[in-house]
Amino acid sequence: MSEIHVSALQTENATTTVVVGDTRIVVPPPTKPHHILLGKLGFWAQIGFMLAYIGVLSGAMFYFQFGLGEYPCPLCITQRMGMMLSSLGALYVVVNSLRGRLSPSGFMTGLGFAILGALLGAAMSIRQILLHIMPGDPGYGGAVLGLHLYTWALVSFVVVMVFAGVLLTFGTEFLPVRPSSTFGRVVAWVVIGIFLFTVVANLVAVFALEGFTWYLPDDPTSYELFNQLGWSK
Repeated sequence: MSEIHVSALQTENATTTVVVGDTRIVVPPPTKPHHILLGKLGFWAQIGFMLAYIGVLSGAMFYFQFGLGEYPCPLCITQRMGMMLSSLGALYVVVNSLRGRLSPSGFMTGLGFAILGALLGAAMSIRQILLHIMPGDPGYGGAVLGLHLYTWALVSFVVVMVFAGVLLTFGTEFLPVRPSSTFGRVVAWVVIGIFLFTVVANLVAVFALEGFTWYLPDDPTSYELFNQLGWSK
């Protein structure tokens, strides 16, 4: 049986060429105004997805962890990881769209990855909520609008799953169309850069908390890496 290779290319005029083995199927670009509008909305929705988690991750790290001195517990860290993993789905869609290589299957792959990351993060959030569900339990860390960060994390994961589910329901109606202007593409690449910086910064912060050990303490009170290197006071 011969091997069948499936790939997709996207030209500058947004024409998509799907390659199945030796057969090329050219899918014309959207021409109706509402199709073009939906494609642009689909692209900037993915950018908004990334921006939302940039804000959440940056707020949790720079404000609560560094500003207020609230050290994240292992479950908090895994929720951050779930946010990062989920956002990689949006990153995959945006990067491939900007490079003109996004196919309908690639779009579905990105949304599926977002859902999987959200499911993993939601499981960690639910676990932490259940640990502090008894009446009188003050919970772990500070609260925002009466809810702890792990509860807000669960809300965000549910929103991601609904967001991705709605886009999947509409099939390729919201298949992202990259910006036609140079300014729009530059803005998108800047958001990608900020997202990658946020991910790296969180990973560095986790390494500082854990140090050269396999496990993070259940209730960390200092940066273990600094203790191991003799930098702590």
